[in-house]
Amino acid sequence: MNQKPPTAINTESIEESLHRLSKKPGVKAWLMIDRTNGAVLKTNGQISAIRPARSSGTSESNNNPRASLQLPNPPSGSFSTDVNANTNNETQAAQELASMVWTFLTTAGSLIDEIDSEDELKLLRLRTKKQELVIVPEPKYLLVVVHDTPPV
Repeated sequence: MNQKPPTAINTESIEESLHRLSKKPGVKAWLMIDRTNGAVLKTNGQISAIRPARSSGTSESNNNPRASLQLPNPPSGSFSTDVNANTNNETQAAQELASMVWTFLTTAGSLIDEIDSEDELKLLRLRTKKQELVIVPEPKYLLVVVHDTPPV
């Protein structure tokens, strides 16, 4: 029998799962981010509706050091070209959000390492009044799902 090794990523099953995820009620958007450099591999939904792209020429960028984020470039041969099919504003918003999430996850991972070097981060949930971000770190990518915050 010809079996795939368990560590190999089955692209078809990932695509199917992401498609099902997009159809779930309350899901606004999701991003798949490269684990090594934070580059956006794939997106779905209106990222710019969640957090509009910040233009680098605004006065806010002069007052806020976080406004000038270093945006990673997608690696060649990336998982998908969906990001490139979107508008420039949508692409910029996705890259900015990915950069913030990647930095946040890296910092959270460092915290876990400092607490217990044998432990690892499995899931992050960041809940606000308007939405919730669920961040799932996988070995090769990060999956970020943004959905409505359910009523209490």
